[in-house]
Amino acid sequence: MIQGVRVKYDSERWEILRGKRALAEVLLRALGGLSAFVYGSVARGDVRPSSDVDVVVLDNVSPFMVEVRLEAAGLRPYAKEIVQATPNYVPKAYIYLDPDLKVTVSFPLGRMRKREAEFYSWGGKLDLDGLRKGLRVPGVNKELNLIVPTEDGHIEYPVAGHEAEVARLLNISLDTVEERLRVLSRRREVGRTGTFLKVEVPPDEPIEDAVRRIAGRNEFFRRAVDL
Repeated sequence: MIQGVRVKYDSERWEILRGKRALAEVLLRALGGLSAFVYGSVARGDVRPSSDVDVVVLDNVSPFMVEVRLEAAGLRPYAKEIVQATPNYVPKAYIYLDPDLKVTVSFPLGRMRKREAEFYSWGGKLDLDGLRKGLRVPGVNKELNLIVPTEDGHIEYPVAGHEAEVARLLNISLDTVEERLRVLSRRREVGRTGTFLKVEVPPDEPIEDAVRRIAGRNEFFRRAVDL
């Protein structure tokens, strides 16, 4: 790995991280028994005040199993949506748990391919046990820099030109690294392109009902979900 840029966190940044991780722990506890992870900057440690708290359930489980756990923990949705990036990707459900839509639980609505699942390791993911132990994990940020945690902050390295090393460190395939680099680099140049399908779901409507409704009118969606 080439020489990286060392970043030392100040007390304010550590405090921001503690606050966001405390919220992530509430979500992961609520989802106990499922394969749930916090991913992105909260898992890596390089948070900002504006950083989202993103939790994903990687099990191929029914939406009911997720929604009933959140409800039992007193976590009520402010918004829900179902997104399918392309006809070949598994659709995902998103449940937003705050009015600013910055706290999210998401889960796939079908069985993800290896490359889709590796997306979460690309950004860095951490389970409840790791969160409680105060661990931080490596992953790639939105600026396409690899973030490697250190005792007092992190070191960041550019991904471009070092794809194989990044794949080894994150334990993901080189294909995944190259695809993410290609897609995100293009997004930085031309902006976010259109999403194949994006449907807002009323907060009080079960996601399973919305899935059946969408599947009844969209063949590509129907093929990709488990009904």
